[in-house]
Amino acid sequence: MATTEDDRLFAMLLYVLSIPAPILGPLLIWLLKRDTSDFVDYHGKEYFNFIVSFAIYGFISVVLMILLIGFLLSFAVGITAFILTIIAAVKAYQGEAYKIPLVIPFIRT
Repeated sequence: MATTEDDRLFAMLLYVLSIPAPILGPLLIWLLKRDTSDFVDYHGKEYFNFIVSFAIYGFISVVLMILLIGFLLSFAVGITAFILTIIAAVKAYQGEAYKIPLVIPFIRT
């Protein structure tokens, strides 16, 4: 997939803007650029698969707080999500079609 500097920048912004605005920032970029850039479309789909998957993992860890293991698990889910967001932003800026680990493919990329 051939990428331009703008494509890589917008794909990276999908992930970077997810830190202060997890839904709105990435959604706006993805909706504006998905028709003109296959690269941004790929990363937009990958990001939303990521956010839904980790919301499910977070919910499961909250439920498991009854058994006390959920406290450690929810911390691990949060740290993992943050680290994978940073890695995905760097890979997007490098022009790679990065597949985030542990993601359930709800939206096909």
